[in-house]
Amino acid sequence: MTYAADRLHEEVAYVAYHFHWSWDSIVDMEHHERRRWVREIARINTRVNEGG
Repeated sequence: MTYAADRLHEEVAYVAYHFHWSWDSIVDMEHHERRRWVREIARINTRVNEGG
């Protein structure tokens, strides 16, 4: 099964926006690794938004 192109673009945009990594470096990641970075960024954003 192929990962949905729209979802891939969302993940790449999210990581690139927050960490300023290149398209190639993000797309070259294994799916599970990219998803982990998405979760970590979300956790950081939650802490910042909650003032912690």
